[in-house]
Order: sequence, then structure tokens, then C-alpha cells
Amino acid sequence: MPHRRRTAALLPVLVLLAGCSGGVARDLGMTVDGPFGARPTITFAGGAPAAGLKVEELATGDGARLGADDTAIVQYTAHVWDGRENRLVDSTFDRGTPAAFPLGELPPGLDGALRGRRVGSRVLAALPPDQRRGARLPPGVGPDDELVYVVDILGAHPKGASVEAGGGSLAGVRVSAGAPPGLEVPATAPPAAFEAKVLARGQGRGTRAGQLVVAQYEGAIWSRRRVFEATWTSGRPKAFRIGDGGVPKGWEAALVGVPAGSRVLMVVPPSYGYGPAGDPAHGITGTDTLVYVVDVIAAY
Repeated sequence: MPHRRRTAALLPVLVLLAGCSGGVARDLGMTVDGPFGARPTITFAGGAPAAGLKVEELATGDGARLGADDTAIVQYTAHVWDGRENRLVDSTFDRGTPAAFPLGELPPGLDGALRGRRVGSRVLAALPPDQRRGARLPPGVGPDDELVYVVDILGAHPKGASVEAGGGSLAGVRVSAGAPPGLEVPATAPPAAFEAKVLARGQGRGTRAGQLVVAQYEGAIWSRRRVFEATWTSGRPKAFRIGDGGVPKGWEAALVGVPAGSRVLMVVPPSYGYGPAGDPAHGITGTDTLVYVVDVIAAY
């Protein structure tokens, strides 16, 4: 995924259940208050945590079902369940944007709790330590702590998600139609200035600074005419926050304001990319101009 230091058109599959005001997790004796998509308030039962993995669907949406390889876009809160303070340890609401949950790469208990659920659903999952194998724990969480997640599923994006677009060109770079698009870089010197072009304009809302953007993309190094990263090849869309300096300057210049469902081509000189340090992990030097073709699948 690009980031600052190394950093049929599809629209968001989004269902907002404004009337949903939480629910009761009967097996756990918990109450979850608050509408779907808003910070929930959890009232815990007294006593020690329940034994084993516990999952309850508190509200059922009517959107697409989450597949095994989908990228889910969610809002969530996580508490340590210790029967005493039951303190909050993580929340997307504190960060200001939803999160991307790649199914198949989540802790096993959380992955199983979400797989097959519909967009628009609210799910409560109590995860004992053995259901968090391989997970990076939030700060302040011990290896023996039980975690409780309340997850609102905002969107589902399959690994083959793409924008319907014809071909196009920019500064001699040619992009073919279809998905994944072919990217052909000419054997000439790159332009000195940053350039971007919308090859296909979607019908969704324009992206805004601070949003989480879901995208498929392919990047090439101009001087070697070599693709160094492609989400279509790696297997699923990626999500990143835009407009806060977390991605290269060229991405922010090219993508902020572009509607979901668009395909964008950009030529990114070092000053709009990774700067003098380059990105050694991808073989990018401080003098390399980069080329990206990006499908803006959704923005949240």
C-alpha cells in the first residue's frame, strides 16, 4: 500500500440502519445501546467473563454477505472483559475513520464471527486468548485478557472489485481497458512535473480529506518500466486514509475529490512520491518517477 515514508463501476455496498438502537446479547447478559454506525455503549454483566468464544448478531443487515476473501469496512469498539473495569482499549470512533478488516487475515475468532454476515449487521464477539492467535494486541491488553468487540459492518469489497473503464493515456503512458488494466510505460524520459488524469469518472460521491478510501491499484517505476506493486495480483483491495499526509503527495493531489467508481492515472515525480529517501523495500530510489493506475472503489 502506498504510504508517506514507504507508504460495472462498483460503489460502496453500504447499509445504514438508522433505526437500530443496539440489542441484548442474551448468552452474555450484555446490553449494547446506540444506533448502527455510531459509538455503542456496552453494559456488561457482573461477574467473570464467559468461557470460550461467544458470538451474537445484535442486528441483521440486508446487504451483501461477507465472503472468505472480502475486505470488510467496519466501525468497532473493543473492551477488555475482566468483570471489573471492562475498560475500552480500541475504537475506530477515536481515530475518526472506519477500519478495513481483510477476512482470512483476522484473528480466528473475529474472522469466524464476521464471515457470512451481511452488510448492515452489528455483531458482538467475545474472544478468549486462544481465539486471537497471531493478532497484535491493543496497548494495555495482556496475553490472558478476554476481548469483547462490537462491530458494525459498513461495506464488503471482494478481491476482484474493479471499475469499468476504457483505456487511456497520459504523458506517453498507456493503460488498457478492463481489469486488471495493462500499464505500459514508454522508453523515454519522464516528465518533470506531476500529472494526473481521470480515465473514467464514477457516479459516487467525491472523496474527502480524512476519509478511508478503498482502492485497487498498480504501480510501476518509469525508468525500469517495471510494476513493483499490484493489488489485483496480491489478491484484494486495499484501504488507506487520505488527506492527512499518510500517503504520497501525488495520491492526495490526484484522488481527493474524485468520485467513487473512478479510474485515475498519475505520473508521480520524486517530490510527489517518496522523496530523496525513496522506498528501498520496493526498489524505488530517490530519483525514480512512478506511475500509478488507481480504481477508487469506495470512500467512507
